[in-house]
Amino acid sequence: MTKHILLLHGPNLNLLGTRQPELYGGMTLPEINSAAERHIARHDVALRTAQSNHEGELIDLLHDARGWAHGVVFNPGAYTHTSIALRDAIVAIELPVIEVHISNVHGRESFRHKSMLAGVCLGQIAGFGWHSYLLALDALLRRWELLRD
Repeated sequence: MTKHILLLHGPNLNLLGTRQPELYGGMTLPEINSAAERHIARHDVALRTAQSNHEGELIDLLHDARGWAHGVVFNPGAYTHTSIALRDAIVAIELPVIEVHISNVHGRESFRHKSMLAGVCLGQIAGFGWHSYLLALDALLRRWELLRD
């Protein structure tokens, strides 16, 4: 059975490749999405990608995923530290969600150290650049392997 994953990107991630490349690297969002597609190509997995700078639209995308996805890889950007609404949406959809960050948020400003979302996510991966997305995809794939055992 084909598994379906939503790869969801939050605010300002549309500027990857040009926004603070010393912190976020030189990969653009389309390049990251393509790398993610290539990474899971050998598995029976379909990937759908989306990005929004708007909290309500991210919530709508999560709600929609409830009807078709088996898991979510989500970089909520700065909403990580502020959004109870996104936390509630993650709880409501009842899907495994992995929180992803390109930079090591725990090594940055203190206001970035607290995630409103991590406690309701399957896990959090941060600090590995764009590879954080691939690690999160691998984590979902491994979770599904464990569920079959």
